[in-house]
Amino acid sequence: MDSAAADGPHQGPGPAANPLGHGPVLLLTGARLADGRVVDVRISGDRIQAVGTVGSLGPLPAMPGAPTVTTGARIDLKGYLLLPAPVEAHAHYDVAFSAALPTPPPETPADLTRRITEAALTSLGYGATAQRTHVRIGDVHGLGRLEAVLTARQALRGLAELQAVAMPRLLTGRAGADGRAQLRDALKLGATAAGGCPELDPDPAGYVQVLLEAAREADCPVDLHTSAADPAQLARLVSALAPLQPRVTLGPCGSLARGAATVLATAGVRVVCLPQNGGCSGLEGPPTGLRPGLLRELTEARVALSAGSGTLRDQANPVGRADPLEAAYLLAASGALGPDEAYDAVANRARAALGLPPVRVDAGFPAELLAVRGDSLAGALAGGHSRLVVHSGRVVSRTSAVREFADTVALALPRQSGSAGGG
Repeated sequence: MDSAAADGPHQGPGPAANPLGHGPVLLLTGARLADGRVVDVRISGDRIQAVGTVGSLGPLPAMPGAPTVTTGARIDLKGYLLLPAPVEAHAHYDVAFSAALPTPPPETPADLTRRITEAALTSLGYGATAQRTHVRIGDVHGLGRLEAVLTARQALRGLAELQAVAMPRLLTGRAGADGRAQLRDALKLGATAAGGCPELDPDPAGYVQVLLEAAREADCPVDLHTSAADPAQLARLVSALAPLQPRVTLGPCGSLARGAATVLATAGVRVVCLPQNGGCSGLEGPPTGLRPGLLRELTEARVALSAGSGTLRDQANPVGRADPLEAAYLLAASGALGPDEAYDAVANRARAALGLPPVRVDAGFPAELLAVRGDSLAGALAGGHSRLVVHSGRVVSRTSAVREFADTVALALPRQSGSAGGG
């Protein structure tokens, strides 16, 4: 049998940190950027310190009165594309992997925390160093699911940044009293944002007002679910949310009425679409997919559009994946966005939706990076499986794909090692 194995990027020996106060040193060599340049990238601490032509980056400059540092981790990224790390902008980790579980699942808080952690690590393995998960609160859930997410968040420190959006089902009237109390408690406990789905409350406008008051009190953003099927209701929603701009995100808006994209663009609302199947557990009923032409309308209206997975093998999509490059691929495959725009929707546009600073492969920017095997962005989206993930200047995940063919094939076989042609 003839085989082609994808060994991961080679890392040379070296200490984890240097003694000059620069922080951990990491040198990425021979990486191709999305614009075609092949460069070396030097990282110090949690920042990119320098980007130069291959072989141009020597040891770190010496601090006054100290010798020059010549050691540190070195990783050969020949055959890899180096990109700003993508983001998971819309997940539901509290129900991840639940499609195969009985309903309701007989699990302890520890089981739930373990499942949430596994979901976050799955997304991290695909490259998402920042993630936002929506989590149910109130009713039978109380704050138990949120507490599990926050426990997982603490366990993941140094590996990935995990944000939690508290989702009460009801907020108005006597039936919503528990939800109102639980929402305020959730934000005090450590939830990153206030969310939910106004369409599930008998009084959608009242739901938004209660949510706004809680968000202002906690000084946090709002990230809401809506199908956006009713133009009049959507207009009222974005009008009510105007005082909190630009800290407002809506999604998945899969049933957005034709012509209503201008309402979102004018209001400056960020939209997170879910290109896998257009739905998630935050909306009731089966997913209907994204309306044909929706992505093109949103981009033509210049809506701040990003994309997330929405589902990870849960009831809304038993085969759901947590791969941001899958979301970008689907955006590009739709024809509405080119590869660059599609990847930006899961990278810097998604970072903006999460309130995070932008990332570029350039000096001074956060060292949040993804190296994926491929010779171009289009090639990486089409089938880049081998990946190396950098969070806060440290390699936190590696995936090395292996491709094998039977020896009856007479032609030269594509290989993953040494060139970017493999997956």
